[in-house]
Amino acid sequence: MSRRSSPPPSLRDDKAEVVLRKLELTVRRKLDGLLFGNHLGLVPGPGSEAGESRVYYPGDDVRRMDWFVTARTTTPHVRETIADRELETWLVIDLSASLDFGTALCEKRDLAVAAASAFVYLTQHGGNRIGAIITTGQDVIRIPALPGKAHGDWIIRKLIATPRAPQGVRGDLGAALEQLRRPERKRGLIVVVSDFLGDDSWVRPLTGLQARHDIIGVEVLDPREVELPNIGLVMLTDPESSQQIEVQTSHARTREKFAAEAAAQRAQIASGLRHSGAAHLRLRTDGDWLHDIMRFVADRRRGAVGGVVR
Repeated sequence: MSRRSSPPPSLRDDKAEVVLRKLELTVRRKLDGLLFGNHLGLVPGPGSEAGESRVYYPGDDVRRMDWFVTARTTTPHVRETIADRELETWLVIDLSASLDFGTALCEKRDLAVAAASAFVYLTQHGGNRIGAIITTGQDVIRIPALPGKAHGDWIIRKLIATPRAPQGVRGDLGAALEQLRRPERKRGLIVVVSDFLGDDSWVRPLTGLQARHDIIGVEVLDPREVELPNIGLVMLTDPESSQQIEVQTSHARTREKFAAEAAAQRAQIASGLRHSGAAHLRLRTDGDWLHDIMRFVADRRRGAVGGVVR
């Protein structure tokens, strides 16, 4: 678990413009320094145009292996790529009812909006275009990809102002992802922000997108989703089905079984993201969300120049 830091601004307590300015000040002050230096492309990662070969390092993407040079030198080599100068980024943000939950520093919804905002600020420079698909299970909001800070700010305002989905409405992340598959787009970056709970219908469309795009899966979770505290009898409710169940948390076996099932669920989510070729960033409502994003971005930058991506 990450060390604690200031939580993202609350979407319940603050007005949209206040939240926007808080996010802008917090994120830009912390993350802008990571982007100084050479242009490396996909936030920051490889581009799509082939460049020169270099020796393979553990952690490099095996899909970039240069087999001709490897065969000639008998030493594994990968092909570097030249950064695309204009990037098209699509944010797919899941704001279904399961994200209206939080027992630590913030709600998962607050964390999801903060994470999406961070990627807006990271990618809106240099004429890059940013679009968004916001899904609540009840509605799907599509925002076209356009350049400029004003457009990025408008996407964040729209995220903040999106009404909460009523209980009993199940989210459909897979359907939102399918909207990015047609028509076919220029190679770019797709950032998916969700808790990835429910069925795994998102795996297939995400796998289809990875053939042309770099993908980042941002998983948001709350500590109570991975372990139960010893607080006696509680009523648990599934916000997307309205089903309820009473659980006696004072029993050690019950808490152990819950933790084991939760760990299996998280392992399945990680496996689905790995299978689809997505980089995996996990953010917790009790963690240092900015530190986790900074470390993730720094690791991607290191990987783009020959380091190991964790």
